[in-house]
Amino acid sequence: MKTEKIIDHIVQWLSAYLGKSCLTGFVIGVSGGIDSAVTSCLCAGTGKPVLAINMPIYQACDQVSRSLAHIEWLKKKFDNVKGSEVELSPVFDQIKNSFPHYIQDGLTMANTRSRLRMLTLYAFASSHRMLVAGTGNKVEDFGVGFYTKYGDGGVDISPIADLMKTQIYALGKELGIIPEILKAAPTDGLWEDNRTDESQIGASYAELEWAMHYLDTGQKSPLNERQKNIVSIYKKFHIANRHKMESIPVCRIPEGLK
Repeated sequence: MKTEKIIDHIVQWLSAYLGKSCLTGFVIGVSGGIDSAVTSCLCAGTGKPVLAINMPIYQACDQVSRSLAHIEWLKKKFDNVKGSEVELSPVFDQIKNSFPHYIQDGLTMANTRSRLRMLTLYAFASSHRMLVAGTGNKVEDFGVGFYTKYGDGGVDISPIADLMKTQIYALGKELGIIPEILKAAPTDGLWEDNRTDESQIGASYAELEWAMHYLDTGQKSPLNERQKNIVSIYKKFHIANRHKMESIPVCRIPEGLK
């Protein structure tokens, strides 16, 4: 993979899109993970203003510390970056306490966290006339749909959505992303028990990427039991989350009825 050329290509794409939008820069939520670290670095590479926002909601201490460390590293590396922290735990509590108890299940409240962060990013974006940069990668966005609809999926642009997770790690190394982030197990940061993505999905990103490639290329080679299980996991998530990847269905009214 030609990491340097990919980095240059994305930075140029970001610059061109921003220029056409007539907006001033980029807002991005920084989680302490590799995707947001790489995306924020690519946005900063345009030389345009970047707001890197840390938005903890009862976050694990290591996630918060990685996020803050990355923002500080980014600010030292790029003069056009500003950082901000918005503690959303009290806001989340108010939302949760206003919900009927019977809808306060784990998944609902995890998705609510993500949507609260989206709302916050767009508040900054609106105030500063900026674009919200997404951090989803290819296997998350178009493979297993491992994101929250209108949460971390609610963005203006997706700079890294054509790259696999393993490729993003390669970009991260090339960009000099801090070791703590490169070594950290991927997590969506939406659960109080700090569960990893792999524990939720049942497969690693490398395995999911293999399954995506296997199915996309129509391979027929014999599979061992683990490979069969990975393909099954991939298909299950892809089918269940397909609604996130497709346009919103519109009921078309026949002309004779209008």
